[in-house]
Amino acid sequence: MSAGAVFQEALRELRRYGLPEEAERNVLAAMEAGRPGPLALLYVAGAEAGLGREVLLRRAAGLFFCACAANLADDLADGECSYLAEPWRVGPGVQFTLQSLCFAALARSEVPAPVLAEAADAMVTAAGLQVLEVHTPTWTAARYEQVAEGIAGKQWALYLRVLWEGTALAGQAVEVGRSLGVAAHVAEDIRSGDPRFHGMTEEDQHAVLAWARVAVDIVRRAALSSLDAVLRTVEPLLNRHA
Repeated sequence: MSAGAVFQEALRELRRYGLPEEAERNVLAAMEAGRPGPLALLYVAGAEAGLGREVLLRRAAGLFFCACAANLADDLADGECSYLAEPWRVGPGVQFTLQSLCFAALARSEVPAPVLAEAADAMVTAAGLQVLEVHTPTWTAARYEQVAEGIAGKQWALYLRVLWEGTALAGQAVEVGRSLGVAAHVAEDIRSGDPRFHGMTEEDQHAVLAWARVAVDIVRRAALSSLDAVLRTVEPLLNRHA
């Protein structure tokens, strides 16, 4: 129900603009491709921070648009965008729309301008490191950690920074979000067989696993039930590959 509520809020935001039918259909396809993604986690993390429902839904919806834009960019780079016709022509416009929807929603969700500026800065870093990823022919622990910090750590740091603004959890958002993103990124690469991780030497894999376990410890120390639920999925994958 929580994930569905955020998705419905994102739909309402999309339909505010009366986009041409073809444009709305393509944006909706990218949203469906990014679903469930972070929907449920954004809701429960915002609820645990004590956000009111209206602000929570709008912030979570805005961040979901950001996640969908990043997901689309990754799919376009990997040639895996099967949900758009002629993705090389249609995809850039859809990504531009999703990123614009992100800021439009967040601007109406009681997020101060300086926090939005922080979010934009983090997005620039994340996007730049996604470009670095496609130019990496051989993965080492150092390059893996550099890229993961941007495409996962920076993204989740900005998600929680924006989501928790004005709450008692705001002060730990960047550290906890960054650590959550890093740990989940490594675990997902292990689960999916991604060559970023599995193509490294055994020594480099062990170095990345140790790095991810430090991130897990940071998240655990936050003692938040919404994030502990993620760790219950992440830790078995890290331990299985030990």
